[in-house]
Order: sequence, then structure tokens, then C-alpha cells
Amino acid sequence: MESSWAPEAGHDTSEIAHVSVAQFSELMARIYKGPLDTPPWADALELIRTSLGANYTTLILRSPSSDRRGLMVHASETGPGLPGEASYNNYYYSLDPFVDLPTNRVVSVDEVFGDTGWLSSELYRQFLKPADIRYLMGADLRTESGVECSFRVCRSHASTHFQARDKAFCALLLPHLWRAVELHSRLNIVESERTLYANTIDHMQIGTITLDEGGAIMRANSVANEILAEADGLRITHGAVEATNGQENRNLQRLVRHARMGHFGTVNPAVDAMPITRSGDRPKLGVLVRTIPLSEWSGDNKRRPATVLFLRDPDRKSERSQDILRKLFDLTPAETSLALLLTNGLTLDEASDELHVSKNTGRAHLRSIFSKTGVTRQAMLMRILLGSVVSLG
Repeated sequence: MESSWAPEAGHDTSEIAHVSVAQFSELMARIYKGPLDTPPWADALELIRTSLGANYTTLILRSPSSDRRGLMVHASETGPGLPGEASYNNYYYSLDPFVDLPTNRVVSVDEVFGDTGWLSSELYRQFLKPADIRYLMGADLRTESGVECSFRVCRSHASTHFQARDKAFCALLLPHLWRAVELHSRLNIVESERTLYANTIDHMQIGTITLDEGGAIMRANSVANEILAEADGLRITHGAVEATNGQENRNLQRLVRHARMGHFGTVNPAVDAMPITRSGDRPKLGVLVRTIPLSEWSGDNKRRPATVLFLRDPDRKSERSQDILRKLFDLTPAETSLALLLTNGLTLDEASDELHVSKNTGRAHLRSIFSKTGVTRQAMLMRILLGSVVSLG
């Protein structure tokens, strides 16, 4: 459920605000586009600032579980910065009395403290007065996901008090700002998860290529780009992926077409795999083709992601974290280095040479690793190490 909003008693907020349909439409467009802007809501805050004759508008987003100041975005006559912002964050923030406002209501400092109380406050005298900020109006919001949002509008000493029209103008925006902040929070969560998973895939040295409904490449990760740049087995032709071997290319395109049919729902979502031959004695690439199903709400857009290719090059070794391996099995640095080399396919003698230690020392390290991991054979050790969470680090 959305929060309740408090308009001016006995009046229609939009009538008091004197906002035209065109102005309101532009405000809504900027507010809902705000989560996609860099920085977020910069355009919306600037339009609000000029509409209210303010010298500054500020939006602060903060999680209630965090002591950090959170995301602060400003609009001013001189740009997106706020004079002395670092000082506010480091010192004046703790002095700010204009906090914990009534939820979802627009109030001014003079309403809360009166002229005398506000002008005698430490924040005003030490920080705001030198920045030519006399009048301050704001509202506090809290979204369903727990994000606390502080919205503030400032006017200079040469300006006038905020009137009922100004408060009604801001009150008209609050429900939409609330929804946009909630969207921003959810988008951030999705993006954080996507980045985490993408980084894990990269760390495992797995290439990913996303194709649209026409088979054109939409995006590829760094591993896939490196494999494609070699043009050995796979290459890019006219914006699409193809195999350099004719027969294998026909098979690959057939798998992609079948996966695309699963995307449209004409067949069940597909997962298929095939090997790709490379030159010389290089091992074959492994390619897995998977359908990206349409969601129930997907629009008619030919640039939607339809299929994804996962590439695995046996020559590429997963980047395994020494620190995670050491903590997981309580290994010494030397034992950790030896274990990583063994998981990358080296024999014990080859790993010892790589580490510049004698073969007897290598065997001693291996016996210690056996003892700490609870195994008695090297094959069992490899199975435990390769099946652990080390490769995810």
C-alpha cells in the first residue's frame, strides 16, 4: 500500500499550485525518468528549482539501516554542486534540526521553528547564511523498500517566504516522487544482482553473448569478446556470431533458430550444446545455446534479448582466489599456490618447478593439503577443490 498524502485541507492541491497541464506533464516526465538519469533526478530538480524561484533544490536518499549520508543530488543556479557540501557531510549534518519531518507533508522551517528559532540555529548561522540560504521548505518520504527520502527547496535572503502555492506545488509532486524513488531502489537492487552474477561468470572465464530476435549481438562480456577477437572457431560477421567451419556454422545457426522459437513460445525453451573446432591442436570450444523466454509483459520490440550463448574455452583457467582457498581449507600460502596450480591441470612435478621448490618440498606440501582437506588421493583433492566455492570468488 502506498502512503497517505496530506493535501491542503478543504482545497484541491492542483488548483492551489496553479500548475498547467503542460507543466505538470513535463514535471512527471522528469520525475519518472529520474532513476535513469546521471545523477538521478538532476533534470527534475532543476525544473522544480526554476518553477519555485529557488536557488537550491536537494534530494537525499538513505537506507535507514545505514549511517552513511546516502545519495545527495542538488540543482542550483551554478550547477549540480552545493557550496560547502563536504563540510555539511562531515560536520553540519549532525547540527541539522530540519529532519524527521511529518511523513509525506510539505513544511517550512519557519512553520517548525519560527523566524527567531530558525535564524538563531547553528546550521543557519554557520552554514546556510554564508551560502545565501534563508528560506527552506521540505518533505520526508519513506518507500515500501525502506528508503528514506529527504526533499528540500531553498530560497535566498533576497527572496520571499514560501507560500501556500509553493507548498501545494511540492505536495502535488510527492506521490510521484515517492513512486520514482521506489523504482530507483528496485532498479538498484536488480542492477546490483546482475553485476554480481556477471562478475562471477567473468571470474569463471565463461563467455556470454546475448542475441536479439534477429540473431544480432546485443552485448558480450569481456571473455566472449576476447574469444571472438581471435576469430578461431567463432567470429563476428555482419553483427552476428558464426562458426568458421561451414558444417558447424549450419549446426550453430540451427540451434540459435530453435532457441529463438522457444523465445516466441512456439516450442519449449531450448538448451542445446555443441563443440566448435579451432585451428592446430587447440582444444574445441564448448558452446551452449539457451532460450531467453518472453515475459508476460514483454512489448513488441525486435531488439529484445532472445537467446544467449555461453562459451567455454578449455585453455582458459578460472581465476581462483588464493585468499578464499586459504581460508576455506586453512592452507599456508605455499600450499595454496600449489593447490591452485594443480587445479589448473599441472602435475605435481610441473607445479613444483613453477613454484621453484624441490619435488620433495612439493610432495610435503601435498601431504599437508591432503591432511587439511581430508583426502588421500590427488584425484579426490581436485574434485573437492574444483567443486568448492573458490571459483566463485
